[in-house]
Amino acid sequence: MDLEAIPGVGAKTAAALRELDDPAAALERGDVATLASAPGVSAGKAARIARAAIRERHGENGEFLATDRARELHREVLGRLQDRAVTAYGRKRLETFYPSTADSRIEEVRSFAAAAMERDPVPEVGEALAGVEPLAEPPDRQVHDRCLATTDAETYGEAREAIPEVSVEIVEDARDLAELARGYSTVIALDSAFAGVEVEGDVRVEPDALEDPARVVPERELAFFAANRASIRAAIDVHRAAGMDPPCDLDDLEAALDRLDADGEVAGDDELDRLSNAADDVDTVAASAARTATERLREVIRERDVTIEGGDLLSLAEQGAGVGSILESELDDAFEEAVERAREELIESLDLADGEARRARRAFPDRPTFPVEYDEEVIARLGEELRKARNRRATRLKRDLAADLTEARGDARDLVRAALERDVERAVARFARDFECTLPDLGGDGFAIEGGRCFLLEEPFEAIEPVDYGVEGVVVLSGVNSGGKTSTLDLIGTVAVLAHMGLPVPAERARVERLDALHYFTKSSGTLDAGAFEATVQDFGDLVAGEGTKLVLVDELESITEPGASARIIAGILETLAEQGATAVFVSHLAEEVREAADCDLTIDGIEAEGLIDGELRIDRSPVKGHLARSMPELIVEKLVGEEEEAFYRRLLGKFEDR
Repeated sequence: MDLEAIPGVGAKTAAALRELDDPAAALERGDVATLASAPGVSAGKAARIARAAIRERHGENGEFLATDRARELHREVLGRLQDRAVTAYGRKRLETFYPSTADSRIEEVRSFAAAAMERDPVPEVGEALAGVEPLAEPPDRQVHDRCLATTDAETYGEAREAIPEVSVEIVEDARDLAELARGYSTVIALDSAFAGVEVEGDVRVEPDALEDPARVVPERELAFFAANRASIRAAIDVHRAAGMDPPCDLDDLEAALDRLDADGEVAGDDELDRLSNAADDVDTVAASAARTATERLREVIRERDVTIEGGDLLSLAEQGAGVGSILESELDDAFEEAVERAREELIESLDLADGEARRARRAFPDRPTFPVEYDEEVIARLGEELRKARNRRATRLKRDLAADLTEARGDARDLVRAALERDVERAVARFARDFECTLPDLGGDGFAIEGGRCFLLEEPFEAIEPVDYGVEGVVVLSGVNSGGKTSTLDLIGTVAVLAHMGLPVPAERARVERLDALHYFTKSSGTLDAGAFEATVQDFGDLVAGEGTKLVLVDELESITEPGASARIIAGILETLAEQGATAVFVSHLAEEVREAADCDLTIDGIEAEGLIDGELRIDRSPVKGHLARSMPELIVEKLVGEEEEAFYRRLLGKFEDR
């Protein structure tokens, strides 16, 4: 796949994407998380790349969103979708959904959406999704208890590159290996020439070790699972809560994760725990045992009357005897008992095995001393032996666990990816449920909406009045201020955008013409100056000059200049759009003036007010076809006529009725 052929992907970004295991597959499925794991590629950039790749795959070269308001409408719609995603991945993944001009893309997403809408977005799934994140590669970490050894300089370089986590040493012979074994718990010789050589210590000859780095540094694999353990567990919960078909046995994967702690160390092995505790505590326990023996002797001395005959004392002094000799002669039994208690405390507190216990007993010599002392060199050797035994066992357990987890790595990735994609599906399902959506029909001319509700309004969705409206060709939409004309345009635009995204629309039923572009123009805040007016007219010139099927929505264009001139300009635009067979809805208070200025038959629809009741405007929000809606002034005058029998009010009302 030519990555640089994707719009927006330069040589530097393409090089970063090539570092992924399978960038083409990630682009094919729109996998924002995988793309974002490439060096220097942010989540936002990954979403843009994925979207561009999708457009490229479907052969799109047009832009459906043709105006600022159209693009703003898409952002608002997308925001409603993203609000219903739980994970950051889900929110970014939804950015790859866009209004498309390609039938193949629309159908692709429609199939996805139809399946999503069949799912029940149960709360338990959302709770589990909160803990799911894309899997990340942890940084390398140094391993100090083992090393690689070789006699060959070329092998030395290959080893340093393949397994940078451990030291690599150049050796000449078995003597050098033995020297390394005294400093490392494990030495792995890479040369087959060392096979059969007897060396004291844990020395292994593994010429093919570089082919399988996990055997040398199982910590590499374990670090990956330790760093991602919470996310994998959450993904397991998602699969169970959602009843998803997992890529592996969830119980087996969970059991393997239970054997790993948060630091990437093996957990749950009693012997490893024993060795670890003994190695960590040996110095502290030896000192404690010596203090216990000393206190015992002190108690005995206090309780016992020791009498030494003068001749005996003189004889001991002449022999150069010290306090130890005196203790040995007078308190021999008590000293032996105290030392034995110290030895037992050391062995029992450290839970030492038979061979370790024999070495530990030598830490307290038979020669009496006061206070009781232990041999620091013996304790140091014992501690070193315990640490080496611990490291060897930990390495073996890590190898076994890493072998199990290596096989599960791909399944874990698939498991998390499926959970994250379920968040995207669930967001679509929640969107469809919250806004009572349906998948629209695509085709025909214009659009037809039944029971549509514009969820962009600030009021609660359930309080929004449903609207029925359909248009083929060009129409002018009339109605009183605050009657719902702009929200009707927003509803039409929203339905058009969602339909071309391949997503459900907020209506009971809907049909939308296949469009190449949506042009939505909002009303200006006031009369434009000459330059701005010229630019606006040029925008419409570009619009009518463009090719393809288009939907044009315009909100009160008359505000750009004087009413009389506005009516003639609107009439001219509508005439041109009608000749092109476009679909257009122009909201205007100058509906009559526009119709009079037009050289073609123009349809005027109206959002009709039922009247003023208790000072409030009562409105039927669904536009009435072929009907010019009454204005607010007409309604007020009509109200005054009903309340008072003044000829003046009747005359004013007659002016409206003479239309």
